[in-house]
Amino acid sequence: MFPNWITADIVERCRVDVVMKADAPRLIEQVRFERFDEGDALQTLHVGPYSEEGPVISAMHEKIPGDGHALSGTHHEIYLSDPRRTHPAKLKTILRHPIRCSYPCGDSLGSPLS
Repeated sequence: MFPNWITADIVERCRVDVVMKADAPRLIEQVRFERFDEGDALQTLHVGPYSEEGPVISAMHEKIPGDGHALSGTHHEIYLSDPRRTHPAKLKTILRHPIRCSYPCGDSLGSPLS
């Protein structure tokens, strides 16, 4: 996710600058600018190794229907730490999954219509 002032042109210029470096990461070619307009979402901050995200994601998936919502859209993660410089136990990742009401909703908080 980007702040609103970040544009596709800025991202592309930065990507090209990195590609020009001799030690450019191989995956830099896959970097792309993409906006998500997903609406409501359930998210949590996971602190720890990526390998331990599974149970947290499962717990999120169990909570969603219990709150009168349903999964909607694609799960994604926002990496807040640099894994090259951060101990795995201290990695911070936002785990995020779009949701929708499983019944007609009257507002963005998921209240049913009267």
